[in-house]
Amino acid sequence: MENFELFLAQSGVPIFYIKIGLGFLFSFLITYYSVPTINKISRRKNLMDEPGVRSSHLRKIPNLGGIAIFYSIGVCTSIFAYELFDLYKFLFASLIILLYVGVMDDIVVMRAYKKLVAQIVVSSLIVIGSDIRIRSLFGICGIYELGYFISVIFSIITFIVLINAFNLIDGIDGLAGGYSVICSALFGISYYRLGEYNYPLVVLSVIIIGAVLAFLYYNLSNYRTNKIFMGDTGSMLLGFLLAFTSICFIDIFIDRDIAGVPRYHLQSAPVVAVAILILPIVDTLNVIIIRLLNNKSPFDADKNHIHHKLLKLNLTHRRSSFYIIVYYLLIVAVAYYLRHININLLLIIIVLMGFLGAYLPDFVYLLKNNKKTIN
Repeated sequence: MENFELFLAQSGVPIFYIKIGLGFLFSFLITYYSVPTINKISRRKNLMDEPGVRSSHLRKIPNLGGIAIFYSIGVCTSIFAYELFDLYKFLFASLIILLYVGVMDDIVVMRAYKKLVAQIVVSSLIVIGSDIRIRSLFGICGIYELGYFISVIFSIITFIVLINAFNLIDGIDGLAGGYSVICSALFGISYYRLGEYNYPLVVLSVIIIGAVLAFLYYNLSNYRTNKIFMGDTGSMLLGFLLAFTSICFIDIFIDRDIAGVPRYHLQSAPVVAVAILILPIVDTLNVIIIRLLNNKSPFDADKNHIHHKLLKLNLTHRRSSFYIIVYYLLIVAVAYYLRHININLLLIIIVLMGFLGAYLPDFVYLLKNNKKTIN
């Protein structure tokens, strides 16, 4: 790897920018050229997503696009951001386990408890083995530093929740992929501004963006033969990686003196991370609350997700995804603008805005129906 960096350095361009450029280019191209092959095999072997209760599509569509995303991220990260695998020894192992579980679930549909066990294993590996955990709540509800045991349990639960939350928002074309691109871009820009020590995480963010953009080319295609879904393989992988990058982001802002590591402190760092990931968090909480109020199991499938509500307004998949992403980008902007106010007040504002976005489509639907009734 040192010889590779020496080769890049001879170009005269800073190595970091070469890694950014090549990382994006190769991650995009690997996914772009992998998807058609996966698509062809899926159709030939009938490895398709069947329309069901929660489905927003009417025909069978290949759902193994997540394999191409994994292939691209796995190859490019090990070349252009290999430092991450040195720092976090269990990161690659976690990705491999998620790949296996995701592919199994996309092909034969695994039982929920088996998926949960795998997610607990993966989360434990990264939290305990690689020490990626939430160490402080920065004063949320008066809580600052967390004890090791509580920190581990809380972090494992956070990983599991975000992995499944991203799985749940993957219900219409472009939403999970588009939102992943936005989240990765926001975290990537933040890491870039925080200095060289965080450059490997910037490269990882760019690689995710390249891989997912290439996937979106097919996911949003108007041609049936090109169309593909990321499936559980893709949504769980992206949920895991965004949980990983968000916890790393929070950890940077803990004010501590470590040799060779720059000191930063932002009191509202956890709330900013919540704001960036607010869509899957709010959507998951909202559907669970609705199911419990209706005396249903939290795991029952339904059409109470935000994207289902927008489809109910006769919007297309693309428009629905666009409106959802734009609204939740507004929340991120508010969080950034108000980042220096009291952390608890900021959290309340962000969560309320998140739930407002979940119920705005209901208000619009009621207004439309009332107008029809009056006319």
